[in-house]
Order: sequence, then structure tokens, then C-alpha cells
Amino acid sequence: MHFVVRTVDRAEPRIIAELGAAGVATVHEAAGRIGLLGPAVRARQAGATIAGSAITVSCPPGDNLMIHAAVEVCRPGDVLVVTTTSPSTDGMFGELLATSLRARGVRGLVIDAGVRDLAALVAMGFPVWARAVHAQGTVKAGPGSVNVPVVAAGQLVRPGDVVIADDDGVLTLPAPRGAEVAAATTTRLAAEETKRARLADGVLGLDLYDLRPLLEKLGVRYVDRLP
Repeated sequence: MHFVVRTVDRAEPRIIAELGAAGVATVHEAAGRIGLLGPAVRARQAGATIAGSAITVSCPPGDNLMIHAAVEVCRPGDVLVVTTTSPSTDGMFGELLATSLRARGVRGLVIDAGVRDLAALVAMGFPVWARAVHAQGTVKAGPGSVNVPVVAAGQLVRPGDVVIADDDGVLTLPAPRGAEVAAATTTRLAAEETKRARLADGVLGLDLYDLRPLLEKLGVRYVDRLP
């Protein structure tokens, strides 16, 4: 069976904003190194950062009917996450769909398939993270589902998950973990600021992280010349 689920449980906007400001790499570490999509789905523009709640879409390959169905249930601050039921690089998304999503307040697109009209998407400032850029068009014929759990680039994504995306990739977190991970992120950022200051003063990472005993334990020797 196929469904369009209208109701999604979202994290608090304040929590989403805090996580987005920290960025993918920092949040990934603070969360315990979970939730990262594979690198095949990557930024198709430089310098964009988004964070929002996942609206998930499962489509047949080469068919974008369910993306159109998903637009109706999107709210301001959402991120559309699109997958296909088998691998596809067809250009399932372009400028017209982006215009429709922008009118609903959607912050960007994560798609484990292809996009087209990339120059237009960049020009209009609608950020996308995609597996491919490909002019191959699609049809609107087959059924799929909206707001069901999907797998994007090897990562499970649930409706309402917090999605963070920037130049480093895409990360998703269960909405109920948002506050906990945001607090851990704040702690991590403060620690990084202290380390940054010490490294800028000339302290070596070997000493900052007390790595010399580990080198010795691993049998790494310091010599002036090779024997």
C-alpha cells in the first residue's frame, strides 16, 4: 500500500537552529557519530547550510509524482528528503518544483537521485544535496509514499527527523534526541574554542591530546636518522 501521511512530529525550531549553526561535522561528533548520509549525496552548491524537519518521499525510479504530492504537506522550515525504490540518477527535481517548495517555506532538498536545472537552482538560491546532476527527465505515473521511513545513501531517515546539511554532507537525527544533542554540541564547541586558542599559541596536538604515551605504547621511536 502507499500513503501520504499528513502529520509529522517535529523538533522545536530553537533546537533545529542551534544544531544547524553548529554544522554537520560538529553535530555528528556530539551525537556519537550517528546519522550521517553516505558521501554520494553531496552539496551541489558551495557555502549553503540548512537545518529543518524531514519530509520524506519514496518514489519509483524515474518518477516524480510523489514529490508533487509531498509539496502539499510541507511547512515552513521543512527539508524534503527524496529516495527511490531502486537506484536512480534521473533528474527528478528542477526549478519549477523548487519554486513550489519555496512558496511553502521549504529550506532545501536532499535527494538520493538526480536533479536537473542546476544553474537555475543555484541562481534562485534553493540549496540541494543530490546523488547526481542529470538532464534525464522523469514521468508522473507510479505510486509511492510520503512521510514514511526511507533509506537515503545508506542512512535511515524518519519523518520529522532533524536534517542538517552543509558542505560537509548531510546528517539526520531523531527529533526526540534534538535537545540532548544540542546540549552536547554546545559543550563540544566550548571545548574546541579552548583547544583552538592553545593550538594558536603553539601547543602541539601531541601534547594537547597527551598522545606521546600512545606513540610509545605503539612502538613508535624518535630517531635523528634512520639506522
